[in-house]
Amino acid sequence: MTNRLLGSAIFLAGSALGAGQLAACAFGATHFAAASGGLTWAGLEWVYRGKPSVLGACSGLVAGLACVTHAAGYVSLMNGLLIGAIGAALCYTACTVVKGRFGYDDSLDVFGVHGVAGTLGAVLTGLLATRATGACGDGKLLGLLTDKGPLLGAQLAAVAIGWGLAIVGTFAILKVLDAVIGLRVSREAEIEGLDLSQHGEEGYIFI
Repeated sequence: MTNRLLGSAIFLAGSALGAGQLAACAFGATHFAAASGGLTWAGLEWVYRGKPSVLGACSGLVAGLACVTHAAGYVSLMNGLLIGAIGAALCYTACTVVKGRFGYDDSLDVFGVHGVAGTLGAVLTGLLATRATGACGDGKLLGLLTDKGPLLGAQLAAVAIGWGLAIVGTFAILKVLDAVIGLRVSREAEIEGLDLSQHGEEGYIFI
């Protein structure tokens, strides 16, 4: 997880293609968002489940990273903290409440973390992007809440287009897979474990 956090920060900072103010803002905002995301998720587990977990803290880190990816380099460090905390809180809700209520199959919480955080991050960029980082000097990329800029509308349009492509593309891929190999294994194979039923070996041996 430490390697992933550092790799994400370096990746986002490197997007500036230089070692200056913009890269420093992206690097800092990434770390701040991940830290606040991990603490927020663990805190929510503490409140609602009685104790935090390592898995929850790691999920919060990933949620913070996924949420700030859009915004890194365009928001202040304090807003990076805010983005991570909001992202983790919403993703926690999606993974614990929304998934249970609607009963959709998302065993690794890919949609609950990456889908929700990615969408939220795009919207929050439209709200919080600021010229203070050096990336929004032309005035076209300014956030609504920070500099009363016009970016939010473009971000909402991008979210709608992204969701449309994802829904249509995923549906098409799943239909093809279902026709060729099927989407689900049998109940017996699932109970036995996919390592044994599909691969003929055990992935986890506990003695």
